[in-house]
Amino acid sequence: MEIFDSMLLSLPIADVGSAFWDSTLPGKAIVILLFLGSAGAWTIMYTKGVQLRMASRTTRHFLQAFRSVKSSPTALYAREEEYPATPLNEIYQAGCEGLGYELAARGIDPDDALMDETASELHRRLTLNQLETIRSVVDRHVADEALKLEEQMGMLATAVSAAPFLGLLGTVWGVMDAFSGMAQSGSAALSAVAPGISGALLTTIVGLIVALPSMVGYNMLSAHIRQISVQMDNFAQEFVSEIQNAYVIEG
Repeated sequence: MEIFDSMLLSLPIADVGSAFWDSTLPGKAIVILLFLGSAGAWTIMYTKGVQLRMASRTTRHFLQAFRSVKSSPTALYAREEEYPATPLNEIYQAGCEGLGYELAARGIDPDDALMDETASELHRRLTLNQLETIRSVVDRHVADEALKLEEQMGMLATAVSAAPFLGLLGTVWGVMDAFSGMAQSGSAALSAVAPGISGALLTTIVGLIVALPSMVGYNMLSAHIRQISVQMDNFAQEFVSEIQNAYVIEG
């Protein structure tokens, strides 16, 4: 118990508190701003991490369901099966709707063609130009979903890059103020400037504490987003190829 108490007493919590109160008003403002930024960064990392984990898990289920049906690329659409947690679902729904519009332009009832488990020869009337239109729809939604995945990542990147500079600004300001106070008092004793310098250095420490976890979180989330983006691109190509095989006129 005595060892535990001595460890608690050795922790620099009191020194950090003293350094905060010894810092200048701009230094206090920067520390508070950095703590608010840290709270925002951790919130983004948590919510985005939950979103991406759910998206990855649902994406695997969606791809298994899509590839398990060999009869028609619109089978999941016909069954009204949706996987809202994965961006592939939005791409798939948009592609099926675009296919329905192109079939309607060829005089085919899209409800009949899309809801049929097998794309019969009567439905194989799309031209290559219409296929390119469907591909454009799919590619556009791939880009839209990629932008949704990137939401709030810019704020996290700002925390990574701006936090150390804010801390450095607070330190430089505090040191400058400490030496200015020393010049005005006419005392060169270390005890006269030590509290001010300690408060000034606190901003750099807090800035690094904010930036380091944000950098690790940003890199991990970015890698996860790249993985899902590659899955979206691969699915878009696979889906359009399936539409071509099932609905485009041969030759």
